[in-house]
Amino acid sequence: MAARTTEGLWREVRIALEENGDRFTELVAAVPDPQTMATKEWSVADTAAHLVAIGAYYPALLRPDDISHPFPDLAARILAVDVDGVAELNHHVMKELAERDPRVLAGRLQRHIGEVLRMSESLDPHQTVTWLGSSRLPVAGLLAHLVNELMIHGWDIARAVGAPWPMPRRDAGLFFDLFLTGLVHNGVGSLLDTGEPPHPRRIAVEFRSQHVRPVTLVLRDGEVTLEEPGPGADARLRFDPVTLNLMLFGRVSPAKAVLTRKIVITGRRPWLLPAFLRKVRLPANSYPGPAGADDL
Repeated sequence: MAARTTEGLWREVRIALEENGDRFTELVAAVPDPQTMATKEWSVADTAAHLVAIGAYYPALLRPDDISHPFPDLAARILAVDVDGVAELNHHVMKELAERDPRVLAGRLQRHIGEVLRMSESLDPHQTVTWLGSSRLPVAGLLAHLVNELMIHGWDIARAVGAPWPMPRRDAGLFFDLFLTGLVHNGVGSLLDTGEPPHPRRIAVEFRSQHVRPVTLVLRDGEVTLEEPGPGADARLRFDPVTLNLMLFGRVSPAKAVLTRKIVITGRRPWLLPAFLRKVRLPANSYPGPAGADDL
């Protein structure tokens, strides 16, 4: 498939990053008790520190010749990590950041987001950076990933403190439209090298949403590729982007997503979907999980 980032999408993801960054930093700065648990293991302050770590790392990816790596002792680990190792990597990165004052963290994150927007403004959105596991991620996908981090972790914090947290479906859809497809198109590196044996047959899964351009992901011999939608799909997923993202990162159970019809599964061989998702998965266990998630 050809590169998917259009001028309109590039504009959308930049606006979404700025707007969600403003919302997230306002939310964090207003939390009365920063030690309130946002997840099973992370407080609000810890969660904000996690976003600051990502925000500090991304300018160095965009301008590696001009900006020093913020975590030089972890550089080799970052390039070698797979989805099952991201949780441990996050643990090491969090130890590098001692600051836990939410207002200080909010200010730092705001500055980092501003740097990402300024540095990326003159770049080709299709230009790639070397991301986790030595994968290749287009600049547009990098911004979309940060948008999703803000939305997911904002959901964690807002849920913990009882604050509103609207999640625009179009903003959520950028994660699939720009990040996930961009990663697959350019190369996933070692991210999916987790020891899962290759499935003996080709599995094609078509993804459709009102808020995302349709695409088919194909798993063959342990490799993932993109194809245009067509008649050869084994399974078809019609999804709400907010629910899909929350499910992929362990915030909403697959059962609830299906029962509420936020994700609808059809196709000739839908029973192949679990085998597909065992291989083509995101590091849901890289997050400690939402606090009080029993009702999800």
